[in-house]
Amino acid sequence: MAIDTSMGRRTFLKGSAAVAAMTTLAACAGTDMNETLEENAASNENPAAGEGDPSAVARMYLNNPECIDPYNLQENQGTQVGFQLFDPLVQYNYEKGELEPKAAMDWTANETATEFNFHLVPGATFANGDPVTAESFKRGWTRIVDPTTNPSNPSVIAYHLSMVEGYQDLADGKTTDFTGVQAPADDMLVVTLSEPYADFPYVCSHPALVPVPEAATQDFGTYYLSPIGNGPFMMDGEWKDGQEINVVRYDDYYGVEKANIAGVHFNIQRDMETGWREFQAGNLDVCDIPSQQVPTAIETYGESEDGYTITPGHQVLDGDQTSTYYLVVNTKDDTLSNPELRKAISLAINRQAICDSLFQGTRSPADNIVPPGINGYEPEAWPYAKYDKEAAQKIIDDNGFAGTNLILSCNGDGGHADIMAMIQADLAAVGINAEIEMKEWATILDDYQAGNYQIGRLGWIADYPIMDNFLFPLFYTGNGDNRSQYSNPEVDSALSAARSTVDDDERVAALQEVNKVIAEDNPVIPIMFYKFSMCGSDKILSLYEDPQGKFYFAQAAMTA
Repeated sequence: MAIDTSMGRRTFLKGSAAVAAMTTLAACAGTDMNETLEENAASNENPAAGEGDPSAVARMYLNNPECIDPYNLQENQGTQVGFQLFDPLVQYNYEKGELEPKAAMDWTANETATEFNFHLVPGATFANGDPVTAESFKRGWTRIVDPTTNPSNPSVIAYHLSMVEGYQDLADGKTTDFTGVQAPADDMLVVTLSEPYADFPYVCSHPALVPVPEAATQDFGTYYLSPIGNGPFMMDGEWKDGQEINVVRYDDYYGVEKANIAGVHFNIQRDMETGWREFQAGNLDVCDIPSQQVPTAIETYGESEDGYTITPGHQVLDGDQTSTYYLVVNTKDDTLSNPELRKAISLAINRQAICDSLFQGTRSPADNIVPPGINGYEPEAWPYAKYDKEAAQKIIDDNGFAGTNLILSCNGDGGHADIMAMIQADLAAVGINAEIEMKEWATILDDYQAGNYQIGRLGWIADYPIMDNFLFPLFYTGNGDNRSQYSNPEVDSALSAARSTVDDDERVAALQEVNKVIAEDNPVIPIMFYKFSMCGSDKILSLYEDPQGKFYFAQAAMTA
């Protein structure tokens, strides 16, 4: 269902199930190239851009990314950088509630939604001057799936392309050719799917599904630290691990307008609290706000008028995100393999108290793994995602779970330890002993991937605003982001069937049903729905962050 394009960003996100337009399969077909590009530019028009200084450089706090190379762009810190360096085929416009052209000027699909043709914008180049062609996209997508790209650390996001024909043979190392991705002409990319998937254009908006030049396959180590993209910015030097990443305006960018500012300095700090002190000292322009500082920050810097745009005097962003904070549970662990224990743990957690005590109400209790703002969200779809101490105690008493010992793993920054401490107290109140173990974020991710944990914490931000993007990555057997190691053949079959359903309403209804099945197994424990808590400096005239957490620095306006 299409939303009213006059709706503001805040209104859009509060529309819960009545949002996230399903783009027609023949979107933009037959549109004149110049007209498409001009309309695309107009949709991102920034009235403040003309007031800004084109020599300005934005300074943003960043936690050390897992990866900035698109082959493994898996979490929000690395994605923040990748989004500035690369353009995918299409981009979701949250203001309009629809997909719009990016590197592709138009696209069409056959009647069964098994073949998609993307007509690329001509004349586009990478930051090294190489042309961007359909072969560049095939190279980039192949590189994600091919296990030989980086054998010591293979991509965990390849599943985004699992519906493309030839995926499994490539992933299994049986071939080096991604047969479902073809480039019959420089400006035409043809993608054939192994089964119908009407939502595929949304997948193509993922910041990792981008083109790469030949340099990406010639010297992996160099490219990994200094990716060459087709976006509005390019790398200035290489990623200095734990220190900084710098990007500068790419003056030959193919878009109608090049970036409004000269670049972005990503200042890598160990934790948010350190970053916030740097921001308050005037050394940063964009920074996360520690949860306890949010009310003071709003009083000091002013609240954004729409929740997503920083402007002078309205510098704190607090809009709703299409994301969920949850506990990931190792379902293969001997203790936690019992779903009844997982249900009891979930029922024992006072989510409202966490939101009120630690976030001053700037987050809301999660009653579903799928957040409001995603088409198909249903309140209370996860029946155990609520606080019911008596029900939790009964399950514990009936099953002899009292005295169970558990380890809660988390990274120490961002207030996660405080969240875990409250959960620890809630569990103690029903007779479960929990110890908190803190590690570095990169180590935590490695432990989750290896199954070396019991209960951890994660947040899932929509890669693209559809229900499938929460259920398939997190719960389909064997997917890289299925850190709970959950496996249910019934769920796998139902997810596959839903993905092949062409009718929009039927597809959403099918996903709602499989979501209920997953909820009964309770492989993860939803805790909170996110809101932003970001702040900009008074040097920013205008800067937009979309509900997925990506900053549009190319359209920013700043003073030097």
